[in-house]
Amino acid sequence: MKRKISLKHEFVEYIPDKLKDGTVYVSIAFSTVVHKCCCGCGNEVITPLSPTDWKLIFDGQSISLYPSIGNWNFACRSHYWIECNIVKWAPQWSQEKIKAGRTNDAFVKEKYFGGTIGKIVHEKIADARITKGKPKESFWQTIKKWLS
Repeated sequence: MKRKISLKHEFVEYIPDKLKDGTVYVSIAFSTVVHKCCCGCGNEVITPLSPTDWKLIFDGQSISLYPSIGNWNFACRSHYWIECNIVKWAPQWSQEKIKAGRTNDAFVKEKYFGGTIGKIVHEKIADARITKGKPKESFWQTIKKWLS
């Protein structure tokens, strides 16, 4: 089990060039939250705030970020939540689960912003719902097949 980490947060307009360990920088002006990876590898983690990305909760004393932070492109591949300024470690994801998560993220963005991928996938889901009995393919199998 990984060690418990408490973080500090700072509301800033601009993200500083040099990040302090254990500090989460929040720029409301630029809808961005930045911190050094909580595993200690030193990589800079950028979490954009938007209806289709991360959400920030500030309760007057602490911050929380949702959803979890999965650093799949870093060598450390750390995965954690930030809840009330505390790092809560999450299980590692398989490459298949990471790909499915990225596909879902793309779908959510397309649907929210009105893109063609979102419309096509939405139609496939609607078709599956009106088909009698169980669909032959799961939702993720349909997405995977469509993207291949």
